[in-house]
Amino acid sequence: MPILFRLDPSSGVPFYRQVIDQILAGMATGALSPGDQLPTTRALAVALKVNLNTIAKAYKELEIRGLLTTQQGSGTFIAPHLVEADEVERRRKTVQLVDEFLANATRLGVTIPELVAELRDRLGEEERP
Repeated sequence: MPILFRLDPSSGVPFYRQVIDQILAGMATGALSPGDQLPTTRALAVALKVNLNTIAKAYKELEIRGLLTTQQGSGTFIAPHLVEADEVERRRKTVQLVDEFLANATRLGVTIPELVAELRDRLGEEERP
């Protein structure tokens, strides 16, 4: 299932960062798998109504991290062999991500049940009693 890119101009997060975060989320949820092709920079820039350089910057940052590969004439793909972070680093990054997520939600007045419902909706899970 391909991901649907969306930008929130009121979030205060730069557009290129939002694109990066959405690709990372897609990889984390399994919506994007190693070898999957991403939209071209031009196609995604047109779809999101942003400058081509915004998308190019996002893709380049993920390529530098080893998460994307670009093949001239073929496109940009999720890297075929993702490097696993060691467990301590992975846990540290997970805690940091959750802390930032909860801080942003709290700032916006979003409740934990609302967050859980939205996450389940995004992942396609049914609400559990």
